[in-house]
Amino acid sequence: MKQDTTPDVAPTADAAAPPTAADVRAAAARIEGRVRPVALAAAAPGVWFALEHLQHTGSFKARGARNFLAAHRAAGTLPAAGVAIASGGNAGLACAWAAREEGVPATVFLPETAPPVKVARLRGYGADVRLRGAEYAEALAASQAYAADSGALLSHAYDHPLIAAGAGTLVGEIRGRLPELDSLVVSVGGGGLFAGVAAAAREHGIRVTAVEPENCRALHAALEAGRPVDVAVDSVAADALGARRVSAAALAAAEHPDVTAVLVPDAEIVRARRLLWDEHRIAVEHAAATAYAALAATGPLGRCTAVVLCGANTDPSDLL
Repeated sequence: MKQDTTPDVAPTADAAAPPTAADVRAAAARIEGRVRPVALAAAAPGVWFALEHLQHTGSFKARGARNFLAAHRAAGTLPAAGVAIASGGNAGLACAWAAREEGVPATVFLPETAPPVKVARLRGYGADVRLRGAEYAEALAASQAYAADSGALLSHAYDHPLIAAGAGTLVGEIRGRLPELDSLVVSVGGGGLFAGVAAAAREHGIRVTAVEPENCRALHAALEAGRPVDVAVDSVAADALGARRVSAAALAAAEHPDVTAVLVPDAEIVRARRLLWDEHRIAVEHAAATAYAALAATGPLGRCTAVVLCGANTDPSDLL
C-alpha cells in the first residue's frame, strides 16, 4: 500500500524550528523514488564514504529541494510563479532541478563570485539566474525582495525544517547498509545538512562531527555567543560553506552532547581534496573535502564512521 506523504512539517512551519526524527522519516517517504539512494564506498578499515556527490544535481541539496516543493505541492501552496532561492550554487541547482520536475519556474539568485560551472549548470536546468552582490547574504536579500514582488514561493538554501529534514534522509539509507554505523562526519555551512543529519542520527545513538573551515566558522561563532551571529567568510570552500550566519536549528543540534564541532584550515581542505582524487579517484568540491579533512587528521572516530561527501560541482581541472 502506498505510504501517506502528507507533510508532518507544514510548509508554513517556523523556519527556525529544528527538524525531528519524525520529520526526517516523513521526508524519506515523500521523496522515495525521486532521489538517488546514497552510494557507499569503503575508504579504510572502519571508514566509509557516503557518495552524496553522485546525487541528482551533484549534491545532497536535491533531497531538501525535492522535499520542500513536494510538500508545498501536496498542500496546494506551490504558486504558478514558481520558486525563488538564493544560493552559493548547490542549493540553487537543486531547487532548479526540483522545480523543473514539478513543472514550475525557478529564479535563482547567486553571489557574483559563484563559480561559472555552477552558473552554467543552473541555466541548463532552465533557471532564471540573477547575480547579486559579493556574498550569499546579498543574494538572499535580493531573492526575498523578488519573491515579495512576484508572488514566487521563497525557498532557502538551508534554514527551513523541510530542507533540513530532506537532507537528513541520507542517514537512514547509510544505516540500512551499515547497521553498525556509530559516527557520521559532515561539512557545515549554513547548517541544513548538519541539522537534518543530527536529527536522524540522534534517534539511533550515532555521533556527529560537524566540520567547518577555519575562516567560515558560523557554527563555532554561534556556539561561543550562544546564538546565531554574523561572521566574515573567507575560505577556499566559501562558495558552498560561506553562509554568514548558521541556522538556529543547527545551533540547537550542535549544543547536544552527541555532537562535536571541528575547525580545519584551508590547507588541510585542499590536501584532503587532493587525497580523495589521488587515493580514491573521487573528484569533489572543497566543501565535500572539508569533512574528509577532519578525518584525515584524526582517523576513524568510532567503530564504523561514514564521511558524507556532499557535493561535486567543481572544476576538476586542477586535480589532473
